[in-house]
This record gives sequence, C-alpha cells and structure tokens, in this order.
Amino acid sequence: MSTPGPEKSSILIVDDIEENLVALEAVLGSLDLHVVRARSGEEALKAMLREEFAVVLLDVLMPGMDGFETAANIKRLDQTKDVPVILLTGTDAGTDYAYRGYAIGAADFLTKPFDPWLLRTKVNVFLELYRKNRQLAAQAEQLRRLLVADGRSGRPAAETADTADTADAAEAAGADWDRPAQGTGGETAPGGEPRLGDVAAQLAQIELLLRDAESSGRGTGGTGGTAGLADRIADLERVVGRLRVGDDG
Repeated sequence: MSTPGPEKSSILIVDDIEENLVALEAVLGSLDLHVVRARSGEEALKAMLREEFAVVLLDVLMPGMDGFETAANIKRLDQTKDVPVILLTGTDAGTDYAYRGYAIGAADFLTKPFDPWLLRTKVNVFLELYRKNRQLAAQAEQLRRLLVADGRSGRPAAETADTADTADAAEAAGADWDRPAQGTGGETAPGGEPRLGDVAAQLAQIELLLRDAESSGRGTGGTGGTAGLADRIADLERVVGRLRVGDDG
C-alpha cells in the first residue's frame, strides 16, 4: 500500500451518485486533505489496496455491493482493517442500520442530510488520530534503529539482557518517561543520559500505544487518545535528542 506525502492525508468517499460525491467534496474542501472518489464497493476496495487512507466515508445504499458488505470486506483484509469507516445513509434507513454498521466494525454512522460542520468535525477527529499515529510510528522506528545501531557497536551480551529486563519491568510498573537513567546498581548514569534499557522500555510502551490507538479513536471519543499520543511523542523527541548528543560526543 502506497503512503501519501506527509503534508496531506487521503480520504476515500464512496457513493454511486455523482451529486453526492460532489456534495461531499464541497463539505470537505476546507480541510487539508487529498480526496479520492469511488462509485462502487468494488472500486473502493481496489482504491484501498493501492493507497493508504486516514478515513473512509461510505454510502450504505449502493447497487451491487452495498455499504455494509463493502465495510465488512474492508475489515476482513489485513491491509485495510484498521482504517476507520463512517457509514452514510438516507433518512429512510432501517432501524437496524446503525446496529449492523457498528457490528461489522464501522467507526461512526451519519444520516443524510447531515450537518456539514458535524461531518467535518468527525472527519477531523480521525485525521488527527491518523497523523499522530504516523508520527508515533516514525518515532518508534527511530528508536528501533538506535537500538539496532547500538547493538552493532558491540555492547556486551550481559548488558543486552539487562536491556530486555529493564523494558519488561518498565512496562509492568509504568516507568516515568522523564526520570534520569539508572545504572545496574541503581545509580544515575553519567551525565544523566538515558541508558539503552530506558529507550527499550519506552519503545515497548509506544508499541502498546500503537496497538491501542485504533480502539481509542472509534466513534467520537478519539480526542482523548490523540492527546495522550501527543504527550508520548514530545517525550520521545527529548529522549532521541539526548541520545544524539551522546552519540556526537
């Protein structure tokens, strides 16, 4: 799956009626994103296999593969299962539509005609969560490369084992991200620089956050998870900065 440029996220809008697609584009025009159209469920699935999307706006009532079947297929594919889907339907929707949508994994449900401000607000929540997740993933990869580079520099095997133990203990006890690093006997490491073990512990916490981010962002409750991710990202930037200073020295 290709990755869009860092400056713009992509959103997929799916509807079999051209006028509805035009209306959605107009509502979303004020947001800084790349809008991709699909006129059917089959076309939507093909688009999602070619490109990475932050969120999908999916009409329920479509000929052939309807919105429910399309959403179910999206959630079955490993490549697309974590993309949030907002289902859109008319006022004549059945009373069980919302239940069916949430049962197959839809993140939200809107009835037409929808309030443009409400739609933009909901889309913005998922866009922000998507951007924070990508930023956090980049920080995790940066720390992983630092760990690999440090391992190649010839650290003793005993200290490598100490790293793993420290990571497990920190994850279990909820270690303080900003505390000075401790030596093997409990003393602070020279210069207060973070030890490799502390970095490994933080990396483990990041990976847990990445796994939990999707569930924390479902529905309209995603803003709290986004704020927590932002705090972790700021902490990681400080740690990586200190590690770079130590490597330059």
